[in-house]
Amino acid sequence: MKLYDGGRAPNPRRVRIFLAEKGISVPLEAVDIGTMQHKSEAFTAINPLQRLPALVLDDGTILTESIAICRYFEALQPEPVLFGRGAKEIALVEMWQRRVELNLMAAIQAVFRHLHPSMKELEKPQVPDWAQANKPRVEAFLALLDRELADRRFIAGDGYSVADITALVAVDFMKPAKLAMPPGLANVVRWHAEVSARPSASA
Repeated sequence: MKLYDGGRAPNPRRVRIFLAEKGISVPLEAVDIGTMQHKSEAFTAINPLQRLPALVLDDGTILTESIAICRYFEALQPEPVLFGRGAKEIALVEMWQRRVELNLMAAIQAVFRHLHPSMKELEKPQVPDWAQANKPRVEAFLALLDRELADRRFIAGDGYSVADITALVAVDFMKPAKLAMPPGLANVVRWHAEVSARPSASA
């Protein structure tokens, strides 16, 4: 088994945090996005979409989506549970994982990809107007999240889950995207401080 890793990029980091929470060690092979290694012929043979991370199993099966990879490891090692326990909790974790992924992470990534100078060669064409259109979407979802976190400790409930991992990675990615945390979001700030203090956050 080998995990092709993309360093500081958000999606590879999600998987590394997940594995750290599980206490699972997997051989890593670094793929340098900055030097376009993910577009090489060798890596394209692994993932034709040229995206990271990618997990190659011992039987040659290739898994290439972050949450699919996380679900694979959840099934292999159920504890600690990160996708919820029981029908209702599993559904809530799935709901919030998707909400965070689609409404926060994707919006932050759009700002970064379409404005940051380092993305000029990777995002063709860069569309600055699309980046600007996503800035208020980030603020709006963070405000919603702040209201939700007034009544619970973590994103999907009282237990830490994959939804928190996605949200942590998204909020941390605001810095390279040059997005500031809006003022007055005390619940988000409290939550972020707690999840950032977990040892897995440094993975």
